[in-house]
Amino acid sequence: MSLVWERYLRPCFNQIRRSLNLIGGKTTGSLVWKRVTFLVATPAVALCMINAYNTKQDGEKAREPFVKYEHLRRRNKRFPWGNGERSLFHNSNKNALTDGYEV
Repeated sequence: MSLVWERYLRPCFNQIRRSLNLIGGKTTGSLVWKRVTFLVATPAVALCMINAYNTKQDGEKAREPFVKYEHLRRRNKRFPWGNGERSLFHNSNKNALTDGYEV
């Protein structure tokens, strides 16, 4: 990690620091938002991207076995589309029907 910091991240932050110091003078609203964008928002977006990628990798596990509970997946009346069993945003890999997962 220290090699990544020394080679890539530190020069990037030094460049940003120099460019912000060159502006100098009284800080205006636009300068404050420019600094916030580069120093806060960009790393926050990068961390969110890393989190989403890691969550995607963890989410590809085997699904849990189907247990038929009486209080779940009740169908008092059929859905008005398709065969009436599947909801509008049905995902056959994640959503179970009343009798179990689709094969």
